[in-house]
Amino acid sequence: MIGDFEQQRVKLSTGVELDVVDMGPKDAPALIFLHGFPESHRTWRYQLPHFADRFRCIAPDQRGYRGSSKPQDVEAYTPDKLIADIFALADALGVDKFTIVGHDWGGAIAWGVALAGQRGGLHPAWAGRVTRAVIANAPHPGIFQRLLATNEAQRAASQYIRAFRDPASDAIIGEHGIAGILAHAFADRVPSGGLQPADEIGRLLKDWEDRDACRAMINWYRASTIDVPAMDEPYAEPPAVPFPKLAVPTLVIWALDDVALPPCNLDGMDGLVPGVSIVEVSGCGHFVPWEAPDAVNHAMDAFLAQS
Repeated sequence: MIGDFEQQRVKLSTGVELDVVDMGPKDAPALIFLHGFPESHRTWRYQLPHFADRFRCIAPDQRGYRGSSKPQDVEAYTPDKLIADIFALADALGVDKFTIVGHDWGGAIAWGVALAGQRGGLHPAWAGRVTRAVIANAPHPGIFQRLLATNEAQRAASQYIRAFRDPASDAIIGEHGIAGILAHAFADRVPSGGLQPADEIGRLLKDWEDRDACRAMINWYRASTIDVPAMDEPYAEPPAVPFPKLAVPTLVIWALDDVALPPCNLDGMDGLVPGVSIVEVSGCGHFVPWEAPDAVNHAMDAFLAQS
């Protein structure tokens, strides 16, 4: 059992306020940890204490989660806004350069942060600020859309996104919150992930009582530009679109028993991320940061020591 982390309220230039863990020496190299759905900064509860003796460890509850700002408009959750939050957070905390670390949706945003913030990156104002990236079970944007168009297993595994986006889900969310929509979307299968300890389940259930937060979390899916075809739609290679390569040192940690994101997401990774380091974790489901914390910490230790 790992207890509570101290948080501070940080007002961002993007117009939202985030609750943020900021631990470790303030003058040490910074790691910014981004959680995914439907969790919080506690995704990283085994990593934050591990790295805080050598790094400044920053872990926000992202926009829409827990006590952080929860705008209810879907458009408030487009990827450009979520990426901008991270650079605004670094600005607010006086951090210039940093390593971005992300899991699940946090990993999806981390890909965008890294591509925008690498030297010569997609966003001139941010270019050169991201020095390294660590991604755990979050698909590369240049691979995932192609898999949805061509790969039956990935398309089947992603049908829950269509359920999340369905307006009919609003009534379920209103009555039963995130627990209700998870039960609805995954009615035919068990979501990947080991069992949380009782104290962590209690924390999550308390977080999910806030219906504004529940709707905000779902808005991440509704604002995404990712197209998830129905199972009966044709399978075909999408038109070839040039995708920028990620040149910063990058570690991808992939739990192999993730039923939502099968290992085919690793195919072609080295072509989009030259020199990428890939660490596969067997016998582990989607939530690898807390399902296999020792494996994650060991992989990050080795990567951060040499990159």
